[in-house]
Formats: sequence, structure tokens, C-alpha cells
Amino acid sequence: MTFAGKFADSLVVDQLDKLSVSFLVNDLEIRRGGVAPNMCFGLAKLGLRPVLVGAAGEDFADYRSWLERHGVDCDAVHISESKHTARFVCTTDSTMAQFASFYPGAMSEASQIELAPIVARVGAPAYVVIGADDPDAMKRHTAECRQRGYPFIADCSQQLAFAEGDLIRDLIEGATILFSNEYESHVIEKKTGWSAEEILAKVDIQVTTLGKDGVRVTKNDGTSFEVPAAKDVAAVEPTGVGDAFRGGFLAALSWGTSLERAAQVGCVLAAYVVETVGTQEYEFTPQQFVDRVRASYGDAAADEIAKHID
Repeated sequence: MTFAGKFADSLVVDQLDKLSVSFLVNDLEIRRGGVAPNMCFGLAKLGLRPVLVGAAGEDFADYRSWLERHGVDCDAVHISESKHTARFVCTTDSTMAQFASFYPGAMSEASQIELAPIVARVGAPAYVVIGADDPDAMKRHTAECRQRGYPFIADCSQQLAFAEGDLIRDLIEGATILFSNEYESHVIEKKTGWSAEEILAKVDIQVTTLGKDGVRVTKNDGTSFEVPAAKDVAAVEPTGVGDAFRGGFLAALSWGTSLERAAQVGCVLAAYVVETVGTQEYEFTPQQFVDRVRASYGDAAADEIAKHID
């Protein structure tokens, strides 16, 4: 929601203990989101059939229909009998100050989900991406992946601000891939007490997004490279860009590409999101996607990707 005035004009500093204010907002925008649905949407846009795992409320029906129409398997979503789907509600004033609330709701029931029955239905997973979720669910799913030998990806993202070092260490150790942005990589180091080298020794691959500068990929043998962001990006709104990158990166890995090619595909998919308001509002044809890969990374990259999404 957007408030045309200033919150500060309605606040009396020495009366904040008696605060009771109301703001007339100019508009209301309801956007689809959530890190897992965002990643799944990106994977599906590139022709895969990702399996969404998480907990939602009975109000998930419309969102579920949207995701399924776009190729996402939602049969593993746990539906709470008593709680609504998690949501973030935010009002922004004319100075970009914000009042915001996050309601976890049904997300607190994600720890009830067991992965084994899902695997029995859909087959062995290429990867289990453990993104920001209820902390107990993240711990359970990480432990189950280790126990059952499912390759898992650690992507703590928003939970890093709240998690303690012990939890972060538990979620990372043994991951096939560790995803983070550059700031989050420093948070991981600080909270775990591990050096960058020690973190890398705990995982196979570390993928660090660098915003407008692209992405850095480092393997645990010490080899590292950077891929620049896609060219000619007209940035509008950054929400969901990291999720889209992950979707593109993992789609390319599922095609059997190199890590460098996967990073390029991730950067191109991220470009579509940053140029759009909303995390799942972007559109492209296979040819448009290939053309954008060609413009950013050359003919060899485009010709290889074209084999997989045409």
C-alpha cells in the first residue's frame, strides 16, 4: 500500500506509548511471492516441472491454480486447517518510510512435511533446495537430505538475520551448493565463526550473487570465476531477482551445462524479473530468451541454451 503523506506528521514522539494512528492509502497491490514459488516459477518458465514443498493455508487455492497453470507441481504443499498462508504487508509513505508486518501463519507447519513420500511419488530429486522457511522445517529437511542421501542446496537468505551460528552451520555443512548474496556471505562468516575458506570446505560449490555486477562461483578446489550481469537491463524493481537467478541457474544445471553457462542463464532470467514489478509477472518466448543470452554472452552460449528451451 502507498500513503501519499508522511508517517512522521502523524507521530508525536513523546506520545508513542499511546500510539493509535490510521492512514488513508491510495492504492493496494497484491503480489505473488515466496522464495520457493518464485524459484519454481522460474524453473517452470524454462520448461522444467519443479516440485513445490511448503505449507500454506486454505487461501492458497488461487495461487495454487496460478502456479499449476505455469507448470509447477503443487501436490506436495501442506495445507493448514487453521492458519492462513504466510504474507508480508507493507505501507510506504512519500519519503519511502515503511510500516510493515510479516505473518508466518501456515509456514510454522512446514516442519510436519516429510520428503520421502514426495520422492516416492516424483522420483529421486536432482536437488532439494532448502530456502528460507520455518527454522525447524529447514533443520528437518536438511537432516533428512543427509540421512537419505538427497543432494541439497543451502539458501538461508532472509533467515540469516534471525538465525544463530549453530543453526546456520547445521544448514550449510554438506550442501552441494551454497547460495547467498555478497552481504549474506559476510553474515554467514560472522555468525558461524568460519572463514571464507572454511565455509568453502563444507560445501561443493558456493554461488554468490553480486547485484549489478553479476555472480561469483567458487568450487571447493579453490577455482573461482565471475560472470557479469546480463546486458542492457532496465531495472525497475529488485524483489525476487535472487530467486529468479536461482531458478535459471538450477534449470541450466539440470540440462547438464557447465557452471559458467548456468550462471549466465541465471543472470538472464534475473534480468527479466528486475525489469518487472512483481516476482512472477515476466514473460518471454524461448527465442527471446535465447536472443538475450546471445546479446549478453555470445553465440556459443546462445546456441547451447537454444537446444534446451526451443
